[in-house]
Amino acid sequence: MCAIASQLLGKTGVRGGCWSPAAAALLLALCLGFPPSVATCPPCCLCASDIISCSGCNLSALPSDLPSYATRLDLSHNALAVLPVDWIAQPFERLTTLVLGRNSITRIEVNAFAVTPHLLHLDLSSNRLTALNSSVFAGLKELKELLLFGNQIVQINPGAFNDLHSLQRIYLSGNRLTVLPLGLYWEPGGPRNLTFLDMSYNRLSEVPVQILLSLSRQGGIYLQENPLGCDCALLALLEYWMWKQYRPLVDFRGEYPCRGDSGPVSECSHQVVSGMPLEAQTYQVEPGQWLSVPCPGYASPAQEGLGVFWVTPKTVVNSSTNDLSARLIVSPNGTLVIQGALMEDSGMYGCVAPRGRRYDPKESPEINLVVGNLSTAPASGLAHGGSGAEHFNTAFTTLASCVVSIILVLLYLYLTPCRCRDKRGGGSRGCGGRAFVLCSDPREVESGQRRSNGKRVAFLEPQAEDSEIGGPKTPGMNLGQITTEGILKNGSRTVGQTLTDSAHMA
Repeated sequence: MCAIASQLLGKTGVRGGCWSPAAAALLLALCLGFPPSVATCPPCCLCASDIISCSGCNLSALPSDLPSYATRLDLSHNALAVLPVDWIAQPFERLTTLVLGRNSITRIEVNAFAVTPHLLHLDLSSNRLTALNSSVFAGLKELKELLLFGNQIVQINPGAFNDLHSLQRIYLSGNRLTVLPLGLYWEPGGPRNLTFLDMSYNRLSEVPVQILLSLSRQGGIYLQENPLGCDCALLALLEYWMWKQYRPLVDFRGEYPCRGDSGPVSECSHQVVSGMPLEAQTYQVEPGQWLSVPCPGYASPAQEGLGVFWVTPKTVVNSSTNDLSARLIVSPNGTLVIQGALMEDSGMYGCVAPRGRRYDPKESPEINLVVGNLSTAPASGLAHGGSGAEHFNTAFTTLASCVVSIILVLLYLYLTPCRCRDKRGGGSRGCGGRAFVLCSDPREVESGQRRSNGKRVAFLEPQAEDSEIGGPKTPGMNLGQITTEGILKNGSRTVGQTLTDSAHMA
């Protein structure tokens, strides 16, 4: 392409082959693979590589010659009012980020985003949207982040988030919503892995505590600065979240209505047994048996409207909405009844009940349930057949294994035999304390000469003499006769006169 363009443009040169600026731009566009009509940048816009910014241009309609090679398109701070199906003249196959914030958008037509199928981030913040119609985001199957804060949304119709299978974060703060958009979590065509929902600064007066306990395990749900009714169920939720160090609450603890001594604390706190500690306990039961687990620190019957919730490994059950045919039932006094325990029931269970106070760091409203064979588990340390001894046995076995491993390593390092041959002449009976080179070649020791082939290490350990007790002791070696040059240097140098007297060798 570049060669053809050069040949064509070479015929149009004037005055020695100099090209005009238009011809040079045409050649650059062809070499980059862009048609001339696509590579141009509209007036008022800035085009840098694959980024196009038309922010603050007071546009009521988009230019028809926007380059389609962009991966980021910024159209914020304009006067766009409607996004029709043909709001962009050609598909943007490479576009991943679209910024439409700070406009006057009141309506988005269905399939308006079909021209941006690979969009990952969509910013529609600070517009004038009042409702989200069904399939308004159709075609955005790869979208991960959606910004809708600062609008006037009062209604979200069913199916509004269809096709948003990959959506992970959605910002709905600063709208006029009075109901949580729970369809985000269980509508068939909606998000499958939503981990962040910002519902702050809306008009929520009540929230489904039981559903929130279940959804909050999947990610963060921000509810600060909503006019929430401060009942005992909400108080129990906030207390439990604070004990769990739930980030959306911990980061904005001063912006929730139920805090400190406000609200119906006195109406809820009398249910707690005074002075009864909340200790973490372990319960064990055989499969198929029934088990009753009392709520830690909670014993008095629940009054009407004062619910007790149990967070189980799979679901959340409530004392006020019990199904008598279910296997898990919460009695009015907060006791969890498990009818016919199954192996998959094992796990941590949390009792969420209003106590009107903060938990002590050593307290725990949770219990551990183990469904297994009681005949093989020790009974000490358990509320119903404990597992404390089992934990001790496991720790003891691990410690014993470590000790044996250390002993084996020491035996290998210090008791590995070193084969040394006797010095000719019968003066030595093996490797004694007078040997200054371990496991060396006997011929090198006999000749008194040793060539330094690499680094040599001498071990000088005091050991018992081979001579008879009380006999005269001879020095292991004469340090004064060892040449320093041969010890410190490598190579093929010969240590001169390593031992001058053979009598000094044992």
